[in-house]
Amino acid sequence: MNTFNIDNFISAIDQPAFADWITSLLPAINARLDPNSQRNFPRWLAALNSLPTLDTATSDLNQDAVTTTGQALDDNTLQLIKDGLMGLHPWRKGPFNLHGVFIDCEWRCDKKWARLAPHIDLSGHRILDVGSGNGYYCLRMLGAGAKTVVGVDTSLLYCTQFQAINHFTKQDQACVLPIGVEALADHRYQFDSVFSMGVLYHRRQPVEHLRLLNSCLIEGGQLVLETLIIEGENSQEMVPDNRYANMKNVWSLPTVPLLLQQLDEAGFSSAECVDVTQTTIKEQRPTDWMTFHSLQHALDPLNSNYTIEGYPAPIRAIVIAGK
Repeated sequence: MNTFNIDNFISAIDQPAFADWITSLLPAINARLDPNSQRNFPRWLAALNSLPTLDTATSDLNQDAVTTTGQALDDNTLQLIKDGLMGLHPWRKGPFNLHGVFIDCEWRCDKKWARLAPHIDLSGHRILDVGSGNGYYCLRMLGAGAKTVVGVDTSLLYCTQFQAINHFTKQDQACVLPIGVEALADHRYQFDSVFSMGVLYHRRQPVEHLRLLNSCLIEGGQLVLETLIIEGENSQEMVPDNRYANMKNVWSLPTVPLLLQQLDEAGFSSAECVDVTQTTIKEQRPTDWMTFHSLQHALDPLNSNYTIEGYPAPIRAIVIAGK
């Protein structure tokens, strides 16, 4: 199988400027795909290449679990699929149901998508998904009518997981590239929609991140931003000391008013918060496909409204803004 079928994605693009933009990123992409760039990468590639080639009759991108169906499979083939996919553990975003193998990921991302979907229209959109992970949302965006979706994520594991998923879903209109959004600064292309979900609080300078996202949008385009917040009616932020909910790289959590102010400072307009939801262990939890510590290990065992560090438990907001 073609390990990273970026060529398939480029050939499926019907806009020369878009294809040229992807092509301009190939040196950075190929540098990341060097087998020596990450010590576990050869093992992940072996797991990817162990997956059997199957005929996919349908790919349903509109179910809670992204689903593929096709030929009837014997137990040995099903085990080959499961073993190959399990070789890419841990699975953070999902769920997926690939030819009867159900990947019960740490995050029930379908719950977040259900909160977001009523507020967006992606028909015909060219989309950039920053911090896309394994591409679950990219595929849901295609299911919602997007024309093309480019995910970027620095994790080679997540990029390999997308390749494994797309080995079965066979969606040439989506791709997850193994680079960060910063790599786009010198190779700019403007999209109809930009998504940044679960990224902003990992940035030391959130307004600069928002400005970069703004530069990736066409005039009249939309930003879909999902991030951790704290409750409050004033423009203020919480700066965790060392860790927040067991995470080391959480730099600040704003109130919604401060987040809207940051978006305005970054050049966005008409920003609207469409959802605020506290994350629970029904949405984020350990499973057989992600056996490490999860949200339950980050919450105060006596009061789940607080983290083990004593901060307010994770609350996430979804904001939609225009350019």
